Amino acid sequence: MAGDRLRINEIFFSIQGESTWAGRPCAFVRLTGCNLRCVWCDTEYAFREGRQMTVAEVVDRVLAYRSDLVEITGGEPMLQPGIHPLIARLLEAGLTVMIETSGASDLAHLDPRVIKIMDLKCPASGESDRNLWSNLEQLGPRDEIKFVVADRADYEWARAVTTHHHLADRVNAILLSPAFGILAPDSLARWILADRLPVRMQLQMHKHIWPPDTRAV
Repeated sequence: MAGDRLRINEIFFSIQGESTWAGRPCAFVRLTGCNLRCVWCDTEYAFREGRQMTVAEVVDRVLAYRSDLVEITGGEPMLQPGIHPLIARLLEAGLTVMIETSGASDLAHLDPRVIKIMDLKCPASGESDRNLWSNLEQLGPRDEIKFVVADRADYEWARAVTTHHHLADRVNAILLSPAFGILAPDSLARWILADRLPVRMQLQMHKHIWPPDTRAV
């Protein structure tokens, strides 16, 4: 794929539903394609659906929303080399740029000004063996780490990773999300409180505003 073109699943303007930026109006650029198959994935439509767009076309669409915040997501956006010129153009336009990416893709070449939201895969996802642990060295004090927790074993795994790697000292926030429709949020809340874990619990705000299967709102 040429560096000046991307396969785009959708571009839309909505309320940011996750991370420490939750609640903020945000432009989203969702790229097509993913190399993982998490069992609880809620964006399987992004695996294949999409159309080719130039970087300039994507930037024009984003700027039309007049939002100072943009998130590049997927699928897995790191699979397309065109994200690097896209990020450069968005930063040049003065936007705050976030990228939501799995822990399985090398982040070493990302522009350091980008806010990275890295999703480390817990065992119940079926993809925890794909985590690229060297990515922890690429994270800084503006970045965030997310764990999607489906059961008690996932929680204990996330707790162990958080403690062993001293994640609270590495990043801006450690985010724990109950897998939507799988783990009751009050269960996760009780576990976090019992352990005094230095994390932020989140509930995917967008799925509580609109029906969970809503697209491009």
